Amino acid sequence: MWIVNLAIIALVIVLAGLVIYHDTHNFKVREYEVSSDKLDRDFVYVFLTDLHGYFYGRNNERLIEAVDRISPDAVFCAGDMITATKNHRNVEVDSGLRLLEDLSSRYPVYISNGNHEEKIKVFRADFGNLYDRYKSRLKRAGAIYLENESAMIEGTNIRVTGLCLDMDYFPKVVKMKMPQGHIESLVGKVNGDEKDNFQILIAHNPIYFKDYAKWGADLALSGHVHGGIIRLPFLGGVISPAISLFPKYDAGMFKEGDSTMILSRGLGTHTIHVRMFNPGEVSVIKLRGKKNVT
Repeated sequence: MWIVNLAIIALVIVLAGLVIYHDTHNFKVREYEVSSDKLDRDFVYVFLTDLHGYFYGRNNERLIEAVDRISPDAVFCAGDMITATKNHRNVEVDSGLRLLEDLSSRYPVYISNGNHEEKIKVFRADFGNLYDRYKSRLKRAGAIYLENESAMIEGTNIRVTGLCLDMDYFPKVVKMKMPQGHIESLVGKVNGDEKDNFQILIAHNPIYFKDYAKWGADLALSGHVHGGIIRLPFLGGVISPAISLFPKYDAGMFKEGDSTMILSRGLGTHTIHVRMFNPGEVSVIKLRGKKNVT
């Protein structure tokens, strides 16, 4: 009997290893649909985040081919396309940089920071002027880099804002409470005629979704959690980068009043190089316009 049990355990370990290998080296295209009476027509966007220096094929050709098949109106990026390890003063930058440069030659690309871009910006003693060079190259490639800034998407009433939170808002274990009015202090208010715009907020950390909704985001785009790294049936993501078990916001679409958050599972890994029942994600966002529809 013990031989049978041992064989079963060995089979489970092998199968788990195969799932982990597959999910760590592959991605899925996942679609989300959001309707708004602020929009008078439909749009299709691609949302990428958390590549962490990973390559899907030579020069990320698999990712580029996937985006080209979608042929989006624009591409949004919520950061962590690089991995910055302060202790080793090492940054995996080429993958994300080249991918975003390539996509910027094909589509309008709107980029904001994740905590790893913020890390190389803040710790200049470790990383020098790497952040400035990274940002400069992407802007030269034509990307719209939104560092606590906003931009209108040409020919639309869609306003995109990139929120870059300080490193204090990416702690381990304990969530830092966001003071009232903090988002307004960084990016300004959504007021006046701007309320007629459809407001997209690129905000890397999803745990502040209620604050994003209160600020006035019609749609928040977040990442950071990697889908919970390992996902279990009925339970969802197991652990977040903040060492939070079964995080409330792990992956998918969430609602808060009139606001929607799309939380991508991201594309890469760092520190814990494991994904299980949780392949990477290329998010397709279909905005459906209801304005003036009879």
